[in-house]
Amino acid sequence: MELLSTLFFTTLTTIKDVLPIMIIIFGFQLLVIRRPIPHLKKVLLGFSYVLIGLSLFLVGLEMALFPLGKLMAEQLTDPSFISGGITDSAELLQWQDYKWVYLFAAAIGFSTTIAEPSLMAVAIKANQVSAGGISAWGLRIAVGIGVAVGISLGSFRIVTGTPLHYYIIAGYVIIMIQTLYAPRIITALAYDSGGVTTSTVTVPLVTALGLGLATTIPGRSAILDGFGLIAFASLFPIMSVLGYAQIAAWRERRDLKKTQ
Repeated sequence: MELLSTLFFTTLTTIKDVLPIMIIIFGFQLLVIRRPIPHLKKVLLGFSYVLIGLSLFLVGLEMALFPLGKLMAEQLTDPSFISGGITDSAELLQWQDYKWVYLFAAAIGFSTTIAEPSLMAVAIKANQVSAGGISAWGLRIAVGIGVAVGISLGSFRIVTGTPLHYYIIAGYVIIMIQTLYAPRIITALAYDSGGVTTSTVTVPLVTALGLGLATTIPGRSAILDGFGLIAFASLFPIMSVLGYAQIAAWRERRDLKKTQ
């Protein structure tokens, strides 16, 4: 009964969230463009699938992924685990002792990004628009690698206590330089890739990891240090996608020279 009640209320919330989208789309189609909605039955059926899928997805996150991510963050950032069972050792730990945290951050960043529905949608559309020139899986893996590196580096920042703005400023300087030399066809897509990663799956787990680190490390503030990992998850995919395009362009030029 509890599961059915949760599913029912989640579905109602999802309907409230999706309803404005339907009103805007149908309103513009009927009142502004003044044309009937093509394939109305398919459109309504598609919206029904969206409501059912989103509701089940959110319930699954609430029941499994959120609690598990919070538990893993608390366990991995526990000083007794990091120090091998030695209690009262938090003050003696160094940044290199958190190697399992960095590895977990990279792994969770990559896996959650690959599972992001928003990234899947962008990758599929990019593949269709480019007539197969942009690989959907290649784009998803490039973004996943960027998020993995970003979350791992962001965890290192929390452990060491260095200011967030140093990393963000340096990151955008690198992106500006990459933008000058990257193929123009991929630039806009790369910048969009930084936004689609921070969605339903990634944000809860990454936030839990950041807060767990800031809570267990002495001298850290949950507000000042616990947040900011999402910024890394948005920044580094832009770098990785631009880098992916630059490497692909370089290989294409190299192969062209060999054939001449």
